[in-house]
Amino acid sequence: MTQDLQTMYADQEPFTHPITFHEASARALKYNLDYRLKLMEDALSRSLSDVASYEMLPRLVAGAGYVSRNNDSGGRSIGIEDRIESLRPSTSQDRDRTLANLTFSWNALDFGVSYYRAQQKADQVLMSEERRRKVVQNVLQDVRNSYWRALGSQRLIGRVDVLLMRVNRALERAKLVQRDGLMPQPQVLAYQRALLDAVNLLTLRRQDLELARAELSALMSVQPGTPYTLADEKEQALPTVPTHLEDLERMALEKRPEIMEEWYRKRVTENDIKAAKILLWPNVSVDLGAQYDSNRFNYNSNWIDTGIRLSWNMLKLTQLPALEKAQANQNKTDDMRRMALSMAVLTQVRVGVQRYALALSELQFSEESLRVDQSLLSFAKAAAKTHFDSELEVIRSEARALLAEYQRYASYSNAQAAWGRLYNSVGLDVLPETIDGHDIKTLGSTMEKTMAEWQSTAFKK
Repeated sequence: MTQDLQTMYADQEPFTHPITFHEASARALKYNLDYRLKLMEDALSRSLSDVASYEMLPRLVAGAGYVSRNNDSGGRSIGIEDRIESLRPSTSQDRDRTLANLTFSWNALDFGVSYYRAQQKADQVLMSEERRRKVVQNVLQDVRNSYWRALGSQRLIGRVDVLLMRVNRALERAKLVQRDGLMPQPQVLAYQRALLDAVNLLTLRRQDLELARAELSALMSVQPGTPYTLADEKEQALPTVPTHLEDLERMALEKRPEIMEEWYRKRVTENDIKAAKILLWPNVSVDLGAQYDSNRFNYNSNWIDTGIRLSWNMLKLTQLPALEKAQANQNKTDDMRRMALSMAVLTQVRVGVQRYALALSELQFSEESLRVDQSLLSFAKAAAKTHFDSELEVIRSEARALLAEYQRYASYSNAQAAWGRLYNSVGLDVLPETIDGHDIKTLGSTMEKTMAEWQSTAFKK
């Protein structure tokens, strides 16, 4: 277990400065364990593809051995007609012999099957690459959602703690007022109820803020307890709602990893049927081998064997109609699965645009609510006196304003998440070909540039 923990967090760049959004995305992709797993699966697929390509080579088999027996190998001869022995028993083979051979063989059916298997492995490599792309897109979407909530947590959690302390002190004062009978019981209880509601809401929001940072740390594979700070950067301007849905839908059908994977899967199944059909036809095999036998009775101890053979299991032809039918049904199934997936992708694009539009509307409403609550807090502070109810009103206004500010951060995060889902639904890539040779800052800058280019081209009006 200790070794696993060390491996999980090994070779990570230390935190030397506050992390920007794109650097957090770069760190997540560079160190995220799910992504690293997909990289390893991709490497494994490529290795298996290389192995499959070597299976098409002819066979070159070298052999050597030692043969011994406890008596002589030999025989006698008799006449066929009179059955009289014509030769005395004799042998032409040593009891102990050394054998060696080097045989080259090539089989037409084996070559054909190996060819289609190699094609399948190559397509499986491409499928693995598409799955890696999908993991990248999902990780980026999760980071986009978590980062902005975590940044809001960093900005608000200290203020939430301070306000919670004030609310708890006010609650204790309310209990003293109730005990001493300084105010009517219904009014004091109403104040306590209002304070408890504020504590409940603030506690729930504080939990949300803490979880946002924990989620971001998990996405970046940060070791628990490692201190880091998010850059208090200006919030990124959100793009306008795209209006060219047809272009986005066409782009999604061309770029979504799931659809590309289905195209490759169809080729894999087609090659599977083709490999089965190969076995129906005649087989040609060619053999060429150098032989050696240490038997001293041999006239030639070294010789070369050559041969060519033709064989055909004609009964296998009865499988041809079934294979043709299976191929037709398989093609229909693959096409239907791809079309169903395409329909889901088109729906995701349209729903993504609608969700993004709703998220922008929610953000505008949250900003307006924050403006109103901050104005109410200003009025409450200006009108506050030494009375207990005035102080309570200030605390309640501060709680409402802080909750409204939290809701504004949450709405902005939701809008970023909605934009990320739309980006994801189109299937756009933001990574360079390789990421191992890039440091976090360089990788983050590259991703920022790529995302800006996509935003100015793919999502322009």
